[in-house]
Amino acid sequence: MKADLKNFFTSPFKRIRDSEYAYTSLLALVIGILAALGSISFTYMIKGFQWLFYGPGDALVSIVAEMPWYQKVAMPALGGLIVGPLIYHFAKEAKGHGVPEVMRAVALRGGIIRKRVVAIKALASAISIGSGSSVGSEGPIVQMGSALGSVVGQTQKLSGNKMKSLVACGAAGGIAAIFNAPIAGVMFAIEIIMGDIAISTFGPIIISAVTATVISRAWWGDIPTFHVPEYQLVSTWEIPAYILLGFIAAFVALIFTKTLYWAEDFFDEKVKIPEYLQPVIGGVLVGITGLFLPHILGVGYSVIDDALLGNLPFTLLLLLIVIKIITTSISLGSGSSGGVFAPSLFIGAVTGGAFGSLAHGIFPSISATSGAYALVGMGAVVAGTTFAPITAIMIIFEMTSDYQIILPLMLTCITSTVVASSFSKESIYTMKLVREGINLYAGKEVNLLKSIPVEGAMARGVQTIPENMSIRGLNTFLEKSKHANFPLVDKNGLLSGIISFQDFKSAVFEEELQDLVIVKELAVKNVITVTPDENLDDALKKIGNRNIEQLPVVSKENPRKIVGILSRRDIISAYNKKLLEHRLRDSGEA
Repeated sequence: MKADLKNFFTSPFKRIRDSEYAYTSLLALVIGILAALGSISFTYMIKGFQWLFYGPGDALVSIVAEMPWYQKVAMPALGGLIVGPLIYHFAKEAKGHGVPEVMRAVALRGGIIRKRVVAIKALASAISIGSGSSVGSEGPIVQMGSALGSVVGQTQKLSGNKMKSLVACGAAGGIAAIFNAPIAGVMFAIEIIMGDIAISTFGPIIISAVTATVISRAWWGDIPTFHVPEYQLVSTWEIPAYILLGFIAAFVALIFTKTLYWAEDFFDEKVKIPEYLQPVIGGVLVGITGLFLPHILGVGYSVIDDALLGNLPFTLLLLLIVIKIITTSISLGSGSSGGVFAPSLFIGAVTGGAFGSLAHGIFPSISATSGAYALVGMGAVVAGTTFAPITAIMIIFEMTSDYQIILPLMLTCITSTVVASSFSKESIYTMKLVREGINLYAGKEVNLLKSIPVEGAMARGVQTIPENMSIRGLNTFLEKSKHANFPLVDKNGLLSGIISFQDFKSAVFEEELQDLVIVKELAVKNVITVTPDENLDDALKKIGNRNIEQLPVVSKENPRKIVGILSRRDIISAYNKKLLEHRLRDSGEA
């Protein structure tokens, strides 16, 4: 009887566990719940930190207007002072906008994301946003949801492919919960996180997004993210206007992307202070800007609402396009933690609003008010930055639930995507990965080589020879060595050249030259080197371009100090080892 009762309760769970699809779907349900709870908690964290920095109230623009000037500058700087060391010491992947880090984990690490990322990303982003940094909350929620999906997969010891699908489930759940938009969450996971998808993965992603939406609606109510005006296509003559808006939005999106990464380069190369203090500089600059234009502080949802309702004058809308791009770039470039999705919506709303104000002013009888163009502009700039038009279309559509907006929205978003992708191969997300040497569209072998630093493959025991050694001495040295290439060093032990058998073979067999010629005279002085932090793909290109077998590895601080040697054989060995790790992970053996 006891055995029958035990089987009655355990049999269904065993059947679920034995069915791969059913088990993955169950985990997707759990991840959807966790993503929704994470989104709710994160929203309260932002509100809590905003209360600590600025006092009670939701509309940051009106709160800041009543504050003394020094407090307006100090709050974002104080936030940066807390966030910088937090990220630097505990989880560097929490820096920036979050989504590229998820894409990197999916492409190179089989979906493995460190557990601590959930907590550090939530805390750092909540402090950044709450203190007034000009960043969004969606990127952090995507990274947190994805990390939760990864943690669930790690606890169940799942293989790489299943792990990747759970990461996508977390991303879908995060977007669905924050925007009350389950279809947009699904499309975000497919278009941006996964890139492509198997049918078996599609179902769990839907389950996660729907679950997260249900919980979010149960908590907050079924209310829209923004106060969206009623939309109506006034005239078919508006269609060309919306296409033109798509062109404009594309160039605004391109400028935003370029400015963001220019700011990153500026802080990395020009600002000579410790990395963990750079967010303070960014906070001060944003705070000073907020003295004159408080609209750019924080996520900016209230400003988006005003743009949608047509409450902002034309000149202010134009000014906000420029200043929001600059302040978001400064915030993220200096090292704050936050997303680019909400800033893209903000920039799109004010771009569309400005365009709509102009169009309605010139053609009042055949064009809608500025709010309609602001709504479509939101989707257009998102499409132009992310190269994910379906996600952009579905987010705006789900926020309005108005079918009439579909036609202009589709035209504008597709136009923006086509134009932006014609001028740049990379989206705002993939650009960060490409700058790190990761190409999501290249073969696995290229990405694997790019993921391995030279330090992980080089040999540390280097056979060097003095630059003043004679050819006879070199011959004697060669009898005891298996190598054919040798770095030369001066009297201080610093690299001065490199010599190979090809360089001295003409002198080896002439007896009268054996003691007269020193190796320095035959060596190559312009030595091609690598540093330990470069990747193996770049190193292999250097070897291939010069048709050589080895590269000296030199210190990044002192380009003449030899710290190792890297050969073709070392590169092949490291690649094969990494490839085996990936195959084991994907097959579920690791």
